[in-house]
Amino acid sequence: MPGTPFKDGPAAFAAAAADIYVPAANTYALVRHIHVANAAGSAGTFNLYVGATGGSANGTELCELLAIGASDVVDLYFPAGLRLAATDFLTGLASATTIVVTVTGEIYAA
Repeated sequence: MPGTPFKDGPAAFAAAAADIYVPAANTYALVRHIHVANAAGSAGTFNLYVGATGGSANGTELCELLAIGASDVVDLYFPAGLRLAATDFLTGLASATTIVVTVTGEIYAA
């Protein structure tokens, strides 16, 4: 049975680890695409984690200090889906609030 498509964002990254996407209770999500855009005239970096709310613990990184050029984009694809349970948090931070993130995928009943 197909899931329900979702899109979360675009939202600006914070300077400290903060929640980006969390599936609702009694659901899980398959994240297919994370799109990161830098609207600034200078390069920056960003980090993404899967773990606790606001988390940035070692061993939970999807990417760390991934460089993004000025006025550039980075696309992360998960063809099989990055599975997030309702207790999983996609969190992140960036070197500038001009770096924004959009998450897309499907939601399923747990």
